[in-house]
Amino acid sequence: MSLISIRNVGKTFGDFTALRGVSLDVEAGTFVSMVGPSGCGKSTLLQILGGLLPASSGDIRLKDTPVTGPPREMIYVFQQYNRSLYPWRTVRNNVAFGLESTGIGGAEIQRKCAEYIDLVGLSGFEHHYPHQLSGGMQQRVAVARALARNPEVLLMDEAFGSVDAQTRAGLQDLLLRLWREYRFTVLFVTHDIDEAIYLAEKIVVLSASPATVRTAIATELGYPRHQVTTRESERYLAHRRHLYSLVFSDSAADPALVTA
Repeated sequence: MSLISIRNVGKTFGDFTALRGVSLDVEAGTFVSMVGPSGCGKSTLLQILGGLLPASSGDIRLKDTPVTGPPREMIYVFQQYNRSLYPWRTVRNNVAFGLESTGIGGAEIQRKCAEYIDLVGLSGFEHHYPHQLSGGMQQRVAVARALARNPEVLLMDEAFGSVDAQTRAGLQDLLLRLWREYRFTVLFVTHDIDEAIYLAEKIVVLSASPATVRTAIATELGYPRHQVTTRESERYLAHRRHLYSLVFSDSAADPALVTA
């Protein structure tokens, strides 16, 4: 049984149809990137998966339980890190926020905060406020806060899209390191095809709006990955050519690269 099952999901906003008949299975512990033409409904689908928006039709299940609101097992990481952090809270207290409603004691909250702040490389910045941090550091706080809840599923919506290229590469490698260590499931929406290939085990390609799943591609690049050598490999470059043709034209999928 798949961890997440999406069956014939549709979403309309008045007369506009954003999603139509989207079906997808996500296995536990996998890293899935989602790409498609701009405005096709990637973020809308992710918000439905996270219980933040209701579907107009179809069915979404997490461990065979219908998703009707935000599940405790899922954490959503937004693109706008500077809006998702509380400016009046320090780094430590931002990370603690997600734990304060869980019923665990204060000493355990502090222990977990220290653990995850260290994991994302922010030890020594515990008492800083968001405005005292760079954009990349703020997004590390958002990741630490998400992981401190020990989620089974991490939903990431253009999570690295608002930082510079060098910081983005560092955040990509940080996420992969944490994912390989803790084996949570990741669904990662991005407009950046190179980012999708570099990160994921499987890439889901959505069609133009009204979106449906056009194809799913197994990257088969292996881990660990490297910002230079992975991106220079023949298979990476073949995926890049293929995905650009799918997203920016009406060319058919290459059967050699499509998962069964």
